[in-house]
Amino acid sequence: MSEVSSAELNLLVKRIEALEAEADIRRLQARYMFLCDTPLPEYGVKDDAERIDMIMELYTEDAIWEGVGDYYDNQFGRLEGAAAIRSHFENFWGEKRDPELLLNVHYLTSEQIHVHGDIAEGQWVHCQPWIFSNGKSLLRSSRLNNAFRREPNGSWKITRTRTENVFVAPLTEGWAEDFVKTSVLMK
Repeated sequence: MSEVSSAELNLLVKRIEALEAEADIRRLQARYMFLCDTPLPEYGVKDDAERIDMIMELYTEDAIWEGVGDYYDNQFGRLEGAAAIRSHFENFWGEKRDPELLLNVHYLTSEQIHVHGDIAEGQWVHCQPWIFSNGKSLLRSSRLNNAFRREPNGSWKITRTRTENVFVAPLTEGWAEDFVKTSVLMK
């Protein structure tokens, strides 16, 4: 058996670090979507303010959250910095919505993650059904092009959430007859 050279060992270390970074970013993006689901599947979270705190822990202070393209430019616009992003989430989950959002679940697919040292980008397509208390429902699909940065402590955080509408389609009333009212998954 031949010995592994220093250069070969360094290359292996870099490949392992890239794979670990991809896994961390995949979990980070999935965690964000999980925390945005309704009803919130995170057991023990007492209110939406705590949910928002948990979401904001995933972002850097200088992060950007933006909707782009014909449909999302006007709906979301561009938010710069953690305070603006927090305000967006507070408006979304703040006062009682009318109609109330009963169900919203994010399904991620078509993943691509590109790691370049301490920064990375990831692309996904996601679909999410929405059910409201007034009987209306819709299916929404978006493309995501997000950016990430490894912090000095080694953890990855979101530096940019960029979402572009693919389609919004109404669903017929009653398309989902049974759905979870309160999640107990993590109990």
